[in-house]
Amino acid sequence: MNKAMKEMISTLAYLLGVLCLTWLVITFVGQRTEVDGSSMEPMLSDMDNLIVDKITYRFADPKRFDIIVFPFKQQENTFYIKRIIGLPGETVQIDVQGNIYINGEVLEESYGREVISPEHVGIAIDPVVLGEDEYFVMGDNRNNSMDSRAEIIGNIKREDIVGRAWIRIWPLSKFGILKHQ
Repeated sequence: MNKAMKEMISTLAYLLGVLCLTWLVITFVGQRTEVDGSSMEPMLSDMDNLIVDKITYRFADPKRFDIIVFPFKQQENTFYIKRIIGLPGETVQIDVQGNIYINGEVLEESYGREVISPEHVGIAIDPVVLGEDEYFVMGDNRNNSMDSRAEIIGNIKREDIVGRAWIRIWPLSKFGILKHQ
């Protein structure tokens, strides 16, 4: 084999290795995603670019107030970014004054952008009982968010969670690890 052929095979093997490593990272470690819309304001804004941590939930359960990414089942290649409000086995309900109840107790949280208006309570006007593998999620911009309050979204199954929003990489002026708790 001549030197040029060896060099070409070496380069192809290197490129194949890089592609395999990239695929492994994107599939099992993390991936980039872009925020589309204002449902998570003020925490996340339209066109923010994030790295999604796909490893943490392989070893630990999602926690209340984690910001997660999951697929929107009604549209291919569409992912939603929302905050976990209700955990497996809990009962979630929202009254017409916009108070969120978990198992009958008012949820103490500061992530909602505003008080939930009566027309945005959705299916949570009645108690929503979460299964052993289900989560209730909401956007921080409560009156401008399509989330678990809508029947089309509903409860999110554990197996459907892609990962946890971890780092904002764009815009650079807001670069940094996202606070969840």
